[in-house]
Amino acid sequence: MSAPAAPTSRQVDSTLQRDNTTPQRVIGEAVNLSAPAVQRRIRRMEEAEVIQANVAMIDPAQVGQPITIFVEVEVEVISETAELIDAAKREFAAVPEVQQCYYVTGEADFVLVVVVPTMTAYETLTRRLFFGNNNVKRFRTFVSMDRVKVGLAVPLSG
Repeated sequence: MSAPAAPTSRQVDSTLQRDNTTPQRVIGEAVNLSAPAVQRRIRRMEEAEVIQANVAMIDPAQVGQPITIFVEVEVEVISETAELIDAAKREFAAVPEVQQCYYVTGEADFVLVVVVPTMTAYETLTRRLFFGNNNVKRFRTFVSMDRVKVGLAVPLSG
């Protein structure tokens, strides 16, 4: 009879991704570790930035932000320098309505996930972020009709 395999940090990560409020004692029982050992693993993962944040997932509609919009943003090709890309990254990251921002390959340079209470609020945002920005060549909007799956869980194997 062989000894059970040593628990991995991935098993702890997997549990925390499903429910970050799971008590360390419960996690420990599931992976055959003591609660203090689970706590040490979690602390190491936080220090290594494997765990980047401990947050609650809020339903935007329940807090008055029912519209989710995906925006492709293309910057001016002539002025596409590292400094201007970095400036665009900082600008998009600073806007509360921008829930997520990705610098991407392809025709667009950025893809933004935006949440707003109304289309009027989105129009106001576009005037501020895109029309008033000489670095933005064009943008394209996709309005979400339904939130089918939302999350940031990373598939873990092993």
